[in-house]
Amino acid sequence: MNRTTKSVLYLSAALGMLIYAVPRLTIGQGWTLPTIFAVAWILFALAIIGSHLYWLLRVNEETDAQLDRVKKYRRRQFRQLIEHSIVRRTGQQ
Repeated sequence: MNRTTKSVLYLSAALGMLIYAVPRLTIGQGWTLPTIFAVAWILFALAIIGSHLYWLLRVNEETDAQLDRVKKYRRRQFRQLIEHSIVRRTGQQ
């Protein structure tokens, strides 16, 4: 299962939980413990939904491309470091 499929699945689950739970949460009776819990729960659910939408809408395509370039550059540097150390060791023996 790729990341997009997982993200759609988790987004659907979070939306389903939110739709199911919001009518059952006690909100609007002052700042009681159940109200504080309900508000915190809704905020966490919205944060999860927002993060999956952020991924699905590809908001950070430019950042992803830049990270890929940095990863490739680091891999190339690491490969050159290993090759250099191997050449140095074989030259000493």
